[in-house]
Amino acid sequence: MKNTRIFKMSFASVYPHYITKAEKKGRTKAEVDEIIFWLTGYDQQALQGIIDNKIDFETFFSQAPQMNPNVSKITGVICGYRVEEIEDELMQKIRYLDKLIDELAKGKAMEKILRK
Repeated sequence: MKNTRIFKMSFASVYPHYITKAEKKGRTKAEVDEIIFWLTGYDQQALQGIIDNKIDFETFFSQAPQMNPNVSKITGVICGYRVEEIEDELMQKIRYLDKLIDELAKGKAMEKILRK
């Protein structure tokens, strides 16, 4: 998994796609945000600042207040790779987020998505 171009992409350029994916399946922007807050420890104000300042994924994850201690419970396949086996730490974090958004779009309950 060598596609490191995503590391320099702005989070703001991908965020609307997360929302669109969720809304197409009857989910909400608030649920997407809740997933992001759970995973990274950001709050609404910090997330808005990231979007407004077009922060890249690398910075988004390196400056995350606190990655959720339950991220190890996120398992499964995303883009043909098992998320728990991705060796590059940053790519793994990006794919964790992708996986959670996929689960939201597939109709999973928030309680299960947030590994409660």
